[in-house]
Amino acid sequence: MKEILKKIKNRSIVIGVIGLGYVGLPLCNVFLKNKVRVIGFDIDKEKIDLLKKGKIYIKHLQNISIKEYVDEGRFVPTNDFSKIKMVDHVAICVPTPLNKNREPDISFIRNTVKSIIPYLHEDMCISLESTTYPGTTVEEIVVPLETLGYKVGKEIFVAFSPEREDPGNKTFHTADIPKVVGGHTKNCTLVASKVYEIGFHKVVVVSDTRVAEMTKILENTYRGVNIALVNELKIVCQKMGIDIWEVIKAASTKPFGFQPFYPGPGLGGHCIPIDPFYLTWKAREFEVATRFIELSGEINTSMPYYVVEKTAEVLNFYQKPLNGSKILILGVAYKKDIDDMRESPAIRIIEILKDKGAKVFYHDDFFPVFPKLRAHKINMKSSKLSKRFLNSLDAAIITTDHSHLDYEFIAKNVRILIDTRNATDKFRHKYKNIYMA
Repeated sequence: MKEILKKIKNRSIVIGVIGLGYVGLPLCNVFLKNKVRVIGFDIDKEKIDLLKKGKIYIKHLQNISIKEYVDEGRFVPTNDFSKIKMVDHVAICVPTPLNKNREPDISFIRNTVKSIIPYLHEDMCISLESTTYPGTTVEEIVVPLETLGYKVGKEIFVAFSPEREDPGNKTFHTADIPKVVGGHTKNCTLVASKVYEIGFHKVVVVSDTRVAEMTKILENTYRGVNIALVNELKIVCQKMGIDIWEVIKAASTKPFGFQPFYPGPGLGGHCIPIDPFYLTWKAREFEVATRFIELSGEINTSMPYYVVEKTAEVLNFYQKPLNGSKILILGVAYKKDIDDMRESPAIRIIEILKDKGAKVFYHDDFFPVFPKLRAHKINMKSSKLSKRFLNSLDAAIITTDHSHLDYEFIAKNVRILIDTRNATDKFRHKYKNIYMA
């Protein structure tokens, strides 16, 4: 332990980051900005080749000076996992999706551990950052290491430190967000926290890995449940002829006891739609039913269907069936102003509309061509928003409220505009063709 603490203190430590995506790249940047050498690992050779040229493939991360770091030799992108032997601390930032049965898929973690085990060495620290259920770090990292004869907490150190990225957030950057760290032993916690103190402004130490794992689950379950609540209230308010957005705005004036959450077409991103299901799955092992969490998941999962139903209802008012209608989806990213489509509700809306016979188009400047996705097969290109094209449509649905779009121009030129994000708040009172969903 003395050796790695010495390296941390004199900044000679070499950091390894496995998974160079929305979590891994910002983490690399945190350490690189603090003059620490970083080796970045990814199985995607295309990503590695771009990084070697100093190019970033995630639009909202274009401000990272990758070329400068590569040219200086302080950042080494590679798909050669044997270079793990050169690393003192390795952070695992790989995906943790759900399978088709909405059960945790931790195969990426398991495969990563298998890849690095041959190259581990004493006085090394391993931290898992991928969101997962409580107990994963022990089951998938500590147990395999101890089976091989490593003394965790003495020869090698293991911790969990949940990623807390918010892509596109211009107020809180990676280093500004307090870093929660929980180690398998006190020594593990000490070493890992010292590593993260290199680049993070505040490190929050918790008692063990399970507490750290549960912290991230709680954060996102809290958001998921509250978003489900306002989504349900949105439906109630629309039936009553009440503007839910005005209600939330008014409620937000209370200086205590209320935090605003906003309805939408469903949940997107890697965290909120997925993390609560990791907890519900693990809770079954302890014969506990997480009814509240599962109900909120059902509500949020149903929202794309509600948007389609509302669209069909409005089209029917115009004596137009959904089958055969030309419908434009405005925005396919899961949130505004980023190029991240993970779990985007727009994807499900497109699929439902197509299943019902609609002719579907989309516009999103962040995705000129619809990307290849593991669980979805959609072959489309982004349509240009010309007056002529908008006039040819039967309806358009705002599913992602990118801030650069002129929504009033769209409202003036499309027959029906369905707004799921309150993007037309400032002018919709002037137009009779705008409907909220």
